[in-house]
Amino acid sequence: MTAESKQPFAWHGKLERNITLLGVCALVAVLIGGIVEIAPLFWIDNTIEKVKGMRPYTPLEQAGFDIYVREGCYLCHSQMIRPFRDEVERYGHYSLAAESMYDHPFQWGSERTGPDLARVGGKYSDAWHVQHLSAPRSVVPESIMPNYSFLAKNDLKAGDMSAELTALYHAGVPYSKDAIAKANDDLKTQADPNADATGLQARYPKAQARDFDGNPKRLTEMDAVIAYLQVLGTMVDVDAAAAQEQLAKEKGR
Repeated sequence: MTAESKQPFAWHGKLERNITLLGVCALVAVLIGGIVEIAPLFWIDNTIEKVKGMRPYTPLEQAGFDIYVREGCYLCHSQMIRPFRDEVERYGHYSLAAESMYDHPFQWGSERTGPDLARVGGKYSDAWHVQHLSAPRSVVPESIMPNYSFLAKNDLKAGDMSAELTALYHAGVPYSKDAIAKANDDLKTQADPNADATGLQARYPKAQARDFDGNPKRLTEMDAVIAYLQVLGTMVDVDAAAAQEQLAKEKGR
């Protein structure tokens, strides 16, 4: 026996020196790992435990979400409160997986140049949000957030929301045919203080319908962004949902 053959992992040296064989073995390892991780997802009904109260965004909230992504707000603000004491005491109840199930793309993350926004809904008034977005340092002197005063000047041009909701439906968001058909009307209704929002609120329980930007004569990007911010973290009774989630985990053991 040679000195090399006596070494327990001598074959590994040969593998590392053969780039073709190493590449093939690496590919096989990745394929096996991928199959083990991904394949089970095709045989289960849902990877996320649904919770009571969770619903898709209204057309106006979705338009606000689109602007939020367009402006890169996620680069400084996460929407994922971790189950640690310091985070829960500062931001509120830890985030549940179901709360992000209709986000495309989801807004998780760890970057917090600004505070986490997962539970910002209802924390501040609409007027506060208008002022904060327009001139952040007027309400938070130490803020380094850019001014977004142009949101109040830009008319909301969301395009055909029926088409967007249809695309989201095909991505798994459970919009009804009625909601898709009336998407463009619902967009305007939610920000019109004089409109009848009965149908909107039937399609989207707990939807907040009012003028959001302080200018009822116009439908602006500011209306959409504030409508989106005001709904974050408000759909689900998190304490009840967390108990339900824990019960589901215990049953699955």
